[in-house]
Amino acid sequence: MSDLKRTQFGNRYLTDDKDVFDHNAWDDIQWDNELIESIETKVKMNALERISTEKADQLERDANLLWDQFYDKHETNFFKDRHWLFTEFPELNTTEETKTTESEENCQPLHVLEIGCGVGNTVFPVLQINSNPNLMIYCCDFSSTAISLVKSNALYDQKRCNAFTLDVTCDDWLVPFPKSSLNIITIIFVLSAIDPNRMQSVMTKVVDYLKPGGLILFRDYGRYDMTQVRFKAGHCLKDNFYVRGDGTRVYFFSEEEIDSMFTNAGLTKCFLKSDKRLQVNRAKRVRMYRVWIQAKYCKTIIHN
Repeated sequence: MSDLKRTQFGNRYLTDDKDVFDHNAWDDIQWDNELIESIETKVKMNALERISTEKADQLERDANLLWDQFYDKHETNFFKDRHWLFTEFPELNTTEETKTTESEENCQPLHVLEIGCGVGNTVFPVLQINSNPNLMIYCCDFSSTAISLVKSNALYDQKRCNAFTLDVTCDDWLVPFPKSSLNIITIIFVLSAIDPNRMQSVMTKVVDYLKPGGLILFRDYGRYDMTQVRFKAGHCLKDNFYVRGDGTRVYFFSEEEIDSMFTNAGLTKCFLKSDKRLQVNRAKRVRMYRVWIQAKYCKTIIHN
């Protein structure tokens, strides 16, 4: 099979299991009952031994320090720029619309906020590819170390980007834009790092800053992703919420949880899907099942 440009959710499908090790990955994999039962058993086993309440509370208090340590250690080496963004979320690239506009003054402004920007692996691809002269990307992160790394990047342009530190779980946000002013808010592999008890309030706060008709673009870990299955006993904080060896935390979502949370925050579903891929180690003949939740939700326009 030739390597075609990847379409949304991929275009390589496994139709015969004997071909599974012919490629490194397969898209849109369907799970049979035997596989589901096997994975559920493993997850139940790794959740039997829970972390104490005292330790869990300490991890919550130290979350910003742990993420600072993470970025101090890895800096920009841990991440790859997310060039798949424009396949999965074409709304982030308004270049074609800009080309059909007679003057820069007539280009529609695009104000984007990336929550949990890390070292800029979403921000910088958008800045490079989207030529809209009226593009402004705001990006925030819990970690001041991450924000320092963003600002030190040669691609950081203060005319088109504003990076700042923010704890999105706080009740009061100090941000450089007014409420109801953003066209797009991206939440990509960040909500999963927040305690599940705080997620709903975070989403409600996020929606306050979105324009009516604006979009939430979301991607994060899905329930029973390989990384959840591989956790050893003693790493589980609560159902589907775990701590990694470095102290950072991760939650694994179901579609139903995302839909309920986003709908309760006042959003309308445009798209919601579990992206299931099968990655294989061809040398070791090992199968690795990945699951991500991807969604687009819109803030309802209220007509008087």
